[in-house]
Amino acid sequence: MGLRTVLSVAGKPGLFKLIAQNKGGVVVESLLDGKRTSIPATANVSSLGDIAIYTYEEEVPLRDVFKAMAAVTEGKQALSHKSSKNELEDFFGEVLPKFDQERVYASDIKKVVQWFNILVKNDLLAMLDEEEAAE
Repeated sequence: MGLRTVLSVAGKPGLFKLIAQNKGGVVVESLLDGKRTSIPATANVSSLGDIAIYTYEEEVPLRDVFKAMAAVTEGKQALSHKSSKNELEDFFGEVLPKFDQERVYASDIKKVVQWFNILVKNDLLAMLDEEEAAE
């Protein structure tokens, strides 16, 4: 399983693992509680493999951001996504020093931190290395 099979669904908390696709949408399993559900094709679904973070020079793939976060936290969960805006921005600045502070909002940082913590909790950080080796 790579980041391409981990999905974020607008309006639903947490992350989901892609189980199957059908003509009406996708079947996913929540990484929070393990429940399976069907998501209609009309829903706004994003693969974590397609997401990147703006920096002043380029866009950094989310996989690289997660690797940097794992290095800073030594593979443990990061601070809570409910921390203050300043704490989140300080942490993110340590992880990705040149992130574009005008285009990366505090809400984006909260999502990334929350997603990282979900991946750590589910022991899915190893897939970042597997995905890189596959490329």
